[in-house]
Amino acid sequence: MTPGGVEDLLRELAPQVLGALVRRYGHFDTAEDAVQEALLAASRQWPAEGVPDSPRGWLITVAARRLTDLLRAEQARRRREDVVAAWRLPEEWLAPPADRPPQSADDTLVLLFMCCHPSLSPASQIALTLRAVGGLTTAEIARAFLVPEPTMTRRITRAKRQIRESGIPFGLPPAAERAERLRAVLHVLYLIFNEGYASTSGPRLRRDELSAEAIRLTRVVRRLVPDDPEVTGLLALMLLTDARRPARTSPDGALVPMAEQDRGRWDAELVAEGVALVSEALPRGPTGPYQLQAAIAAVHDEAPSAAETDWPQIVALYEVLLRISDTPVVRLNHTVAVAMACGPREGLELLGELAADERIAGDHRTHAVRAHLLEMAGDRKAAREAYEEAARRAGSLPQQRYLNGRAARLE
Repeated sequence: MTPGGVEDLLRELAPQVLGALVRRYGHFDTAEDAVQEALLAASRQWPAEGVPDSPRGWLITVAARRLTDLLRAEQARRRREDVVAAWRLPEEWLAPPADRPPQSADDTLVLLFMCCHPSLSPASQIALTLRAVGGLTTAEIARAFLVPEPTMTRRITRAKRQIRESGIPFGLPPAAERAERLRAVLHVLYLIFNEGYASTSGPRLRRDELSAEAIRLTRVVRRLVPDDPEVTGLLALMLLTDARRPARTSPDGALVPMAEQDRGRWDAELVAEGVALVSEALPRGPTGPYQLQAAIAAVHDEAPSAAETDWPQIVALYEVLLRISDTPVVRLNHTVAVAMACGPREGLELLGELAADERIAGDHRTHAVRAHLLEMAGDRKAAREAYEEAARRAGSLPQQRYLNGRAARLE
């Protein structure tokens, strides 16, 4: 197997091995250290000696031995009897062997539930998911979110400490909590994808490694929960959105709005897969927000050109979405759809109603939408001022350049 193939295999096996160790032994943070050492050993040994017959079992065996060494070293360091008693020796463990497949759930899914536990902040959930399930290094996560590596290290360490101190058992949450916890997992994956597809700050318009990781993890969740229509809807939404990525930037890296994109550069295979997934999910019911957003994305992606977009259908879908997820961002997107279907004045009237919502009124996207609608309405001076205001509020440098460029065209 090539080094690249070994790397892909290790990335796929990492959360399974970590989940197996945590299920068997507990000690999330120590288990992660042991798994990282096993992965490092495999990355050095397998390309030269070949992949073992049971790569998962090999990794679990090596990681379990290292974990035992780490725990024994910790026990030797801690002398007080009450602290020592809290660290159980391997012979006292009553759980099944770590390399035995779990009976009730895949360890990767359980690990996702742990990383997205409601006791953690959203930032900690994202960081821990990318670290423990995605296999990204702390340095990679820090670079993706434009924070110093020590800051991200503290964030991840704090999250692991919260899990340890909370006494969360390794296993699926009770049936009554499972649906809500799955929604939290999907929300974290959705946030990771969005940050990768349209970075909220920094010099890059997008971070492809984050959006690709979100898609990979969502595929994993769908394999584990194949009958959940919202999981399928989220994967469809990601694929239909990511299909436009090749046309979102010009050769010099500048933002290209959807209406001006070369649709021949969109990824037709991703579009076809996304349309098939949303067509599969919608009839299952109940219909959720990810399915509806995927349906909207499908209408955009199937239109031969921007002028041929079925805006009345998009308006209708947004109105259904508003009934189940009435958020400021959904209202803003609905406003754009209404303007495209009925004219800019209708959109500006709806936008005025959003001005009182503090959650979105100061966002650069609100000012960018106002600028676009004013430009459509022929008010060039007001549109230019709105574009300039949007640029001042944007955190992403490519977005600032795009908005300032739109303003300059109207001078």
